[in-house]
Amino acid sequence: MPSSPDAKTPPIVAILRGVKPEEILDVAAALVEAGIGAIEVPMNSPDPLVSIGKLCAAFGDQALCGAGTVLSPDVVDQVAGVGGKLIVTPNTDPAVIRHAVGLGLTVMPGFATPSEAFAAVKAGARSLKLFPAGTFGPGHIKAVRDVLPKDVSVYAVGGVGAANLKPWIEAGVSGIGGGGELYRPGYWAQEVSQRAKALVAAWTAEFPS
Repeated sequence: MPSSPDAKTPPIVAILRGVKPEEILDVAAALVEAGIGAIEVPMNSPDPLVSIGKLCAAFGDQALCGAGTVLSPDVVDQVAGVGGKLIVTPNTDPAVIRHAVGLGLTVMPGFATPSEAFAAVKAGARSLKLFPAGTFGPGHIKAVRDVLPKDVSVYAVGGVGAANLKPWIEAGVSGIGGGGELYRPGYWAQEVSQRAKALVAAWTAEFPS
């Protein structure tokens, strides 16, 4: 994932919570075509490893693909075993981070406080996600960014979307994660496509060439 905002490749992670194996390919195709470069299937989705395996086989060369809501090193192994390259967690667990880094995977742990952010960085993470971002607000991320190493990316996840991107970008966010704004169970691929294109357009509009 990019470490800084870039208009050509919007740093947006699509979060497909609840996606089913029989729909993952159509949904992922819509996202990739819209310009989304990273896709996670949360582990509390139906048969997540089946979906992740299909996702990685079909789109692993076009997007960074993997799992979200990863809570243990064992699950990291399971995701890597089906081809996943991205490990996203809702919390700061150094054991999970170290294990993912040791396998050469991209890991994005969740954090809320500066202490958690620094613990994640110490464990080897170079991309972090403020979660749930909407609870804390852009001011929180700006303050944390001021003290973090400059090469650490900070994404905002939860409550951030096309309608409120500007204050987050002004606060120095590196990228965002899009969940319900992009996909909810029952959304057809066409709707996902429209939503993804709108979010990519909103990000790109903040960085006119």
